[in-house]
Amino acid sequence: MRNAFASEITALAARDERIVLLSGDIGNRLFDEFKERYPSRFYNCGVAEANLVGMAAGMAMCGLRPVTYTIASFMTVRCLEQIRVDVCYHQQPIVIAGVGAGLAYAANGGTHHSCEDIALLRALPHMSVVCPGDAVEVRLALQAAMQYAGPVYLRLGKKGEPVVHQQRPVFAIGKGIVLRAGRDVCLLSTGNMLPVAVEVAEALRRHNVSAQVVSLHTVKPLDEELLTDAFLRFALVVTIEEHSLLGGLGGSVAEWLADRSPQRARLLRFGTADTFLHEAGEQEHARKLFGLTAPLIADRTREFYLSVAPHGRREQAA
Repeated sequence: MRNAFASEITALAARDERIVLLSGDIGNRLFDEFKERYPSRFYNCGVAEANLVGMAAGMAMCGLRPVTYTIASFMTVRCLEQIRVDVCYHQQPIVIAGVGAGLAYAANGGTHHSCEDIALLRALPHMSVVCPGDAVEVRLALQAAMQYAGPVYLRLGKKGEPVVHQQRPVFAIGKGIVLRAGRDVCLLSTGNMLPVAVEVAEALRRHNVSAQVVSLHTVKPLDEELLTDAFLRFALVVTIEEHSLLGGLGGSVAEWLADRSPQRARLLRFGTADTFLHEAGEQEHARKLFGLTAPLIADRTREFYLSVAPHGRREQAA
C-alpha cells in the first residue's frame, strides 16, 4: 500500500502544484522520486508530529493542499489535539495519511500498534475516515481525498498486501464497493482485511453459505444506503477490521443500527480485543491471537449463521 501511495502522490503533484508532502521522518527513500521532482514541496518534519500537523494546517490556510505521512500510531495519537483544533475546527482540506495501521507493525510492539485510530478520528467533527482495502483502492482513495472539501484520514496498511481488485472499481468517499454478490451473509470489510474477507467468503461457499463481500472503505461517513439494504436482505451482517471492537467499523455500524427499528439481519463483529498485545510476533501471528484469520472468522461466522438462518438455509449449510 505504501508504494502505491508514494507513486500516486507523485503523479498527483505533477497535476496540482498546490500539493505539498510532510513526513514524520519516515519514507525518505520511499519518496525519492517526489523529492527529486519537487524538492521545494517535501518537508521532513522529524519526530515532531504535533508540529507537523500545525505546519500542514498553516499551509492549508495559505491555499496549499498538504498531505501528512507517518506511522499511523504516531500520526493520530501523538498529535490528536492538533488534528482536532488546527485541522478539524477550521475544516482544513488536509489528507492525514497513517501508514502501518492496525497490526502491520506488530513486531515493533504496542507503541507501534494502531487499533484505536479510527475510533479517535471518527469522533472529530468534519473528519472523514477512509481505509483502502488494497493498493488499487489506495490510489483511488488518495485521488478522492485530494478533491475533498474537508480533512480526510487515510488509513493505510504497510507493504505486500494482496491486490484484490482486478479491475478499477468506481470509488467515492462514503460509498462501499461490492466485490461479489451473495444471498446469506454480508461481509463488510474495511482496510487491509479485505483479502481476508474474500478468503472467508470462499470458505463459507464450501459449506453452502453464500456471502456477499463489500469493501466498506469509508467508516465515516458510512454508506447508509448499503447498510439499509444489507440489514434488510441478509440473515447475518459481519464486520471485519484490524481495529478495536470499540469505536471502529463494527462500533460505527452498531451505532447506526441502534438508531433504527429492528432489522432482519443480526450483526456479528470481528476486531481486536480491548487489550494491549504484549506478545511479540509478526502481523499474521498477532491476527491469530485476536481471531482475525480467515479460518477462524469463517468458522465463527458459519456457526453464528446456523443459529440465525431460516430453517431451509440452515439445513443446507449444516
